[in-house]
Amino acid sequence: MTIAIKIDKLVLVKINELKLNPNNLNDHPQEQIDILVRVIQANGFRHAIVVSTRSGLVVAGHGRIIAAKILKMTHLPVSHQEFDSPEEEFQWAVADNELQKQSILNLSKVHTELINYDAFDVELLAIPNFQFEPLFAPGTEDEQGQLDQKKLEFITCPHCEKEFELGQAKVRT
Repeated sequence: MTIAIKIDKLVLVKINELKLNPNNLNDHPQEQIDILVRVIQANGFRHAIVVSTRSGLVVAGHGRIIAAKILKMTHLPVSHQEFDSPEEEFQWAVADNELQKQSILNLSKVHTELINYDAFDVELLAIPNFQFEPLFAPGTEDEQGQLDQKKLEFITCPHCEKEFELGQAKVRT
């Protein structure tokens, strides 16, 4: 089975020439736009806007266009894509938005990975109410004494059946 690649070359298009789809089904709350503006400021514009060659309307990227206008950008990268029918255009636009929401961000891994990076504004991760808590904070001598007396608790991984110390990354051998 051959899968068609529908992405054409990217071109820069004047932002005021882009036609937003008046029937766009996604709402973009101000909170989302505000963080999107900050992410674009910090990292640059990294996603192309998708425009249908059939209708001439934006199919994906409405929120990014709103943010780009706030940032007073004049041109955006656009991928003009062919859709065979209004139905195909509609279903792809809905699926593009919905499929992204169905992935699950592993916050535990995000938290663990943060120790590998220099300090940055964690709000740029765009995770609502995210709080970074360092994995280790030195305590007092009294607290250390209490830790020395603490009985270790282990949990068994349901996938690999190894035992892990609760709250730690140590494997029980």
